Amino acid sequence: MNTVQQVFPIGAQWPTVDPFLFTAHHLDRYPEGTDELGPDPKLLRGRQIGSDFAGQDGWNMYHGSTVPGFPQHPHRGFETITYVRTGLCDHTDSMGAAARFGGGDTQWVTTGQGVVHAELFPLVHSDKPNTLELFQIWLNLPAKDKMVPAHFKMLWGEDTPRVERKDGEGRRATVTVIAGEFGGKSGQEPPSHSWAVQKEAAIGIWHLSMEAGASLELAPTDDEKIRRTLYVFDGSEIAVDGEPVRSGHGAGMLSTAKASLVAGDGPVEAMILQGRPIGEPVAKHGPFVMNTEEEIRQAFRDYQETEFGGWPWKSNAPHHGGVKQGRFALHGDGKREDK
Repeated sequence: MNTVQQVFPIGAQWPTVDPFLFTAHHLDRYPEGTDELGPDPKLLRGRQIGSDFAGQDGWNMYHGSTVPGFPQHPHRGFETITYVRTGLCDHTDSMGAAARFGGGDTQWVTTGQGVVHAELFPLVHSDKPNTLELFQIWLNLPAKDKMVPAHFKMLWGEDTPRVERKDGEGRRATVTVIAGEFGGKSGQEPPSHSWAVQKEAAIGIWHLSMEAGASLELAPTDDEKIRRTLYVFDGSEIAVDGEPVRSGHGAGMLSTAKASLVAGDGPVEAMILQGRPIGEPVAKHGPFVMNTEEEIRQAFRDYQETEFGGWPWKSNAPHHGGVKQGRFALHGDGKREDK
């Protein structure tokens, strides 16, 4: 049986399978920032401010009006995993938590019974472009954990394991282990109620960087129910057991087969998502993911009545200042981490 089961095109939003719900790849080549940490107002002309996803000039304002990004919005019933390769993300939430992260950091939020958060992308550099590249992955929660208390956690880039492989000619393949285990190294511990903490879930989130012609081997799983998907998002291509998967395409793979990955004639970047399906009904509407339509309606009622604890910030779109503010995390209990 072929290792590659299916090949499909990918864009800004990638098709996913249970237990993953959604993956967005944001690549915005933002210009120099103003004192307000946004683009020059002249560059906003012709954009649909408040809902700008057109990619004009190679970047989006999203729902931001001054600073690009996503002002406060609610979630319930799943987890957001935000991996920022380049640029910065300023986070605030209804738990009183805040963070600035980027350059290889990952933020993991269990939305559980409900959280409101904002994600802004401050343009802190006024003398050079502010390129942003991030991946936001939505991971489902099983029914028993959909109403756990919301939780916020940072997985800092300098603590994120990396596995490096070189072939006989010195061609390098590097795997950043965001979650799960790869090559004998395990990613940082996910939040306690995540599906990812269950050993049988076999969750893997791996970022691959391969030089031209480099090779990498994927170990097989012991259960054909575990799903593994490769997303080649930049560069040349990756041949999976000889079958090419070109940049801009994904491939559903047979997880029980050992797989040989070989980069094409140029460097290539890819992500792999792996996991055992939760196998429960999924009801989705906007920012909420539950098991039934009645639970979705209840989520809307609860948010309208409680605002999931309220919004403790003065602005709907808070940011954390200019270039002098480094990476940090402030937790709801007052604990602070500075990097």
